[in-house]
Amino acid sequence: MASKNKRLLWLQSGGCGGCTLSLLNTEAPSLFTALADIGIELIWHPSFAEQSLDEAMHLLQRLADGSEPLDMLCLEGSVMTGAAGRFHLLPDGQSMSTLIEQLARRASQVIAVGTCAAYGGISAAGDNLTGAVGLDYAGNHPGGLLGGHFHTASGLPVVNISGCPTHPGWVLETLALLASDSLSAADLDPLGRPRFYADKLVHHGCDKNEFYEFKASATAPGQMGCLMEHVGCKGTQAHADCNSRSWNGEGSCLTGGYPCINCTAPDFADPGHGFFSTPQVAGFPVGLPTDMPKAWFVALSTLSKSATPTRVRQNAVLDRLTVPPSLPKKGKA
Repeated sequence: MASKNKRLLWLQSGGCGGCTLSLLNTEAPSLFTALADIGIELIWHPSFAEQSLDEAMHLLQRLADGSEPLDMLCLEGSVMTGAAGRFHLLPDGQSMSTLIEQLARRASQVIAVGTCAAYGGISAAGDNLTGAVGLDYAGNHPGGLLGGHFHTASGLPVVNISGCPTHPGWVLETLALLASDSLSAADLDPLGRPRFYADKLVHHGCDKNEFYEFKASATAPGQMGCLMEHVGCKGTQAHADCNSRSWNGEGSCLTGGYPCINCTAPDFADPGHGFFSTPQVAGFPVGLPTDMPKAWFVALSTLSKSATPTRVRQNAVLDRLTVPPSLPKKGKA
């Protein structure tokens, strides 16, 4: 009896492999148990495969020419299109970009895992001499390897699970929805990201929110205060659920004292300033919270700073909570 599982091929190109490392942090159940439970057969992954090189090359060729069916293609890392694709060649001399395009046009569902595969990411930063692009985007713009506005035979565009790295939950939840044919184009935001995590902001659930409310700011990474005003945090603009879906069961970059660098955005790798600094005009951050008019932010920020409790102001520049909240005075609720 033929398997009803969907057959998933995972490729890596111009990137660091960090999304695979992150995926291996899947817990309860483990990654491979989870894939089996959601009905996915991982037919090849460059880091997990047991096949020899010759066996792998034959498999890739059969998938590319249609001799074997391919349900799901995941790409991790950007596509290297510079020098006619010669920055990433396969053992037979074929460019990886050519193989990726052939497979994408065969697969029923195409998934870009990580900001590099989705938009170019870190690999496309700076002068981008390697011609790094995403599958269907080049930075903020439709294009990339597949030309923009690509759709598979099933009618779905490329699903962009952006992030640097991706949360294992984002990847597995997306794969589970695809495996059950429960993800439609309407479930993706305008940049092709699954809405179940991209319709939230990193700011939601941030454990520094009391400091944000009173504009009690840290002046260096690792301090307890809000990291937006001086340390480059973009959590109020970043589309992700990092503070409501903990990483490794513990927290997020912000919990660890590091600013959010908005790594799910196409252009995060070229911010135009240091990741740990906040550009300002007249003492106010240039990058304002999403959907907030500048005049309102300036007014609220000024008012909040005038009302900051001493406890909050003192703790903001320390590396741990040192001044506790006071207890109610006797006779008062």
